[in-house]
Amino acid sequence: MSRSRIVIVGAGFAGYRAARILSRTAREDAEVVVLNPTDYFLYLPLLPQVTAGILEPRRVTVSLTGTLPHARLVLGEAHGVDLDARRVRYTDPEDRPGELEYDTLILSVGSVSRLLPIPGVAEHAHGFRGLPEALYLRDHIVRQLELAAHATDPDERRARSTFVVVGAGYTGTELAAHGAMFADSIVRKQRGAHLEPRWMLLDIAPRVLPELDQRLSRTADRVLRRRGVDVRTGMSVKEAKHDGVLLDDGEFVPSRSLIWCVGVRPDPLVSDMGLPTERGRLCVDKYLTIPGHPEVLACGDAAAVPDLTRPGQFTPMTAQHAWRQGRVAARNVAARLGHGSPMAYEHHDRGFAVDLGGVQAAANPLHIPLSGPLAGAVTRGYHLLTMPGNRVRVAADWLLEAGLPRQAVQLGMVRAGSVPLDTASPELVRTPRD
Repeated sequence: MSRSRIVIVGAGFAGYRAARILSRTAREDAEVVVLNPTDYFLYLPLLPQVTAGILEPRRVTVSLTGTLPHARLVLGEAHGVDLDARRVRYTDPEDRPGELEYDTLILSVGSVSRLLPIPGVAEHAHGFRGLPEALYLRDHIVRQLELAAHATDPDERRARSTFVVVGAGYTGTELAAHGAMFADSIVRKQRGAHLEPRWMLLDIAPRVLPELDQRLSRTADRVLRRRGVDVRTGMSVKEAKHDGVLLDDGEFVPSRSLIWCVGVRPDPLVSDMGLPTERGRLCVDKYLTIPGHPEVLACGDAAAVPDLTRPGQFTPMTAQHAWRQGRVAARNVAARLGHGSPMAYEHHDRGFAVDLGGVQAAANPLHIPLSGPLAGAVTRGYHLLTMPGNRVRVAADWLLEAGLPRQAVQLGMVRAGSVPLDTASPELVRTPRD
């Protein structure tokens, strides 16, 4: 009797954890296949530290073949699912089409940057959802400050040393906090430059981190302003241009750097499936199964999962939920193969942590609000416990960063045109033939 095949589309937080559990618990009964554009799992929460020169890129990536020895990796971008034929269509890295048949399908395709109909944003802004974007931004910050240091026009100097971040959620807040420290460290090494890097953080919400407790929001706001970040709430971009951004209040801010962190939307694959959705996410039941298709489960940012702790609402699109939903999806698939019993997804919030760079953070583990060095230690401890690999290397980089100056050089490996904002695969570098 041939083994059944479980195909997992996407190796983000949900897909990776589902694959890791199923490759251990169900490998005797089923073939586990992971379809993903890259051969690594990206630990997204530490991406700002890559841009800020604290962590090397490979520290936040975990090898799929190295940590999923009992699963088969297929490199490719999924672009269609035939629910009747039970097949997933994909394109491999060399643009060759392929298909994967499945008996059970787990959709965990994740999310991409959410665009708004603002003139010029798609052309002049860059997102922050993948490793290529983080590497590009790291080079870009260094390059702009080096060009500013040698510019003779004062207006050009100010524009090149001004960085505008739109979106004061987790990503935007952490990026602005780390970016301000990184820029200051670069300027300190430039003798006679006399630059004053300016970071702006904009959000239409009335406060930074609007999804968190007000006390944590105030802590983050205080740290940002103390570092010189120009925090403007109730404010957004009206138009983006190549030489700056026009704000809602009519002010024009000269800048060569617009970083878009306004939120995410599900992968375009979701909308192409023709299934019921809730705000762009696939509707699933409490067992993460798509109604009418018991062989298909969805989890992570791709799924609108009922929040059993808040009846009538859905779980937010966070890594914390995706990680735990991956576990539930794996357990429910294993139960169909005779291993254990199915379970509904129910997760009670245990708190959040926002890394603000240096020893600063805002955290509320078990809903106990913390700030300062204690919050920083808790935040880094949480990341080390959560990461499925590279813990020693990450800890070593943190120790080196505490005692040595950061290396600020631009490698030029990722160009601006290779990381467009409007892309379905932020984890991939685009080339002209794409």
